[in-house]
Amino acid sequence: MTTASSTTTNRIVDLRKFWGTWPAHKKIVAIALPMIVSNIAAPLLGLVDTAIIGHLPDSIYLSAVALGAMIVSFIFLLAVFLRMTTTGEIARAFGRKDESQQRLIGIHALTFALLLGGAILLAKPWLIDFAFWLIQPSAELAGYAADYIAIRLWAAPAALINLVVLGVLLGRQQSKKAMLLVIFTNAVNVVADVILIIGLGLNVKGAAWASVTAEISTALLGLYMLRDLLRLELSWQLQSSYFARFFGMNRDVFIRSLVLQLCMATMTGYAARFGDLYVAVNAVLMQFLMLISLGLDGIAYAVEALAGAAVGRRRKAEVNYWLRLTLMWSIVFAGIYSLTFALAGEVIIRLLTDLPDVISTALRYLPWVILLPLLGHWSYYFDGVYIGLGWTHAMRDTMLISALVVFLPSWWLGQTLLAKEHANHGLWLALSAFLLARGVTQWLFLLARRRQVIQ
Repeated sequence: MTTASSTTTNRIVDLRKFWGTWPAHKKIVAIALPMIVSNIAAPLLGLVDTAIIGHLPDSIYLSAVALGAMIVSFIFLLAVFLRMTTTGEIARAFGRKDESQQRLIGIHALTFALLLGGAILLAKPWLIDFAFWLIQPSAELAGYAADYIAIRLWAAPAALINLVVLGVLLGRQQSKKAMLLVIFTNAVNVVADVILIIGLGLNVKGAAWASVTAEISTALLGLYMLRDLLRLELSWQLQSSYFARFFGMNRDVFIRSLVLQLCMATMTGYAARFGDLYVAVNAVLMQFLMLISLGLDGIAYAVEALAGAAVGRRRKAEVNYWLRLTLMWSIVFAGIYSLTFALAGEVIIRLLTDLPDVISTALRYLPWVILLPLLGHWSYYFDGVYIGLGWTHAMRDTMLISALVVFLPSWWLGQTLLAKEHANHGLWLALSAFLLARGVTQWLFLLARRRQVIQ
């Protein structure tokens, strides 16, 4: 490292300053802010569909898109391990300035994405049948939702490639490119929604094809962005030893993601037992939660990139420095989100739908949404910490504890003790307790293993 670059690094990472230096905070914001912007835009694949469909005359269309999008998101988000493990692995290789290792990671991750995407396509009929067996929607709702899901799943390989591309960009601290990629996705989706839903009157099927178009277009652009790093050639071969290691990390995060998505899906899926109205209400409010979680994940992405790179350089004090500063930002953003939804929650609900029964019912549950950022930001922050450190097994274990010991008992008590008209409050209570439990268990595990930050 040159003298000039050493001076710059020391100016950014001054370990003597508890509150950090201005250049250090600028570096966090430079990574986090583009991802917060893009992550707030990311749910628009579902949010735009929800808003346009929500203004059609019958709530069955909103319920169908909500239920279908929930099932597709559940399937795709189970594969979020591709983004997370790729980010952590790339960040540590980036810290070591090992470009050949970054290329190896990218090629293996893309291979994994294509194989898994193909498997999802083959399993499409069984996935739809299994989802409806669990949720038990009405016959009319199931018909519309099945159309949506069957179309959306054609984009499975592209959607998983997009996760890998985002992982590589974030690990290399290229958050502006990641932001541009997400903005492109949503721009395509908005245009396609207007043409297919409003212009051609395709309703639910139009919403699905719009999302497929956006996913495939984004995958092509993302691969183009990575062309210089990957330099794919016909002669490259997979390395079985690395593939086995990469598979092990992905297995841990898959289990974590499966448990998380089962808990999240309960909010819309189980609500189908209360009636189509509550499916629509929870779908609207879960868009708030998606905005909250993905916004807070912007800070988590900064943790992954900065702490992961410090781990690659084997600098424990620098790892702790970045953990401390990014936690400060996580707390600030959680407060901003809560305040925003407290002041503008009703306005946002009315933007999403103009159905009077959905609006009036959703307003009864808005206080839960206002509280969630303060309870849940810890869990999203610690996810970033664990990815940066490479502790995927710890993510798995703390998730299992939170779900089995907190979420399930809270859910059961809420459905058992509350009257039917208040049972949906039981769902939101269980979700709030679950998010808080995740943060607490992750914090306790980190305290117990602080000496093992650098292996």
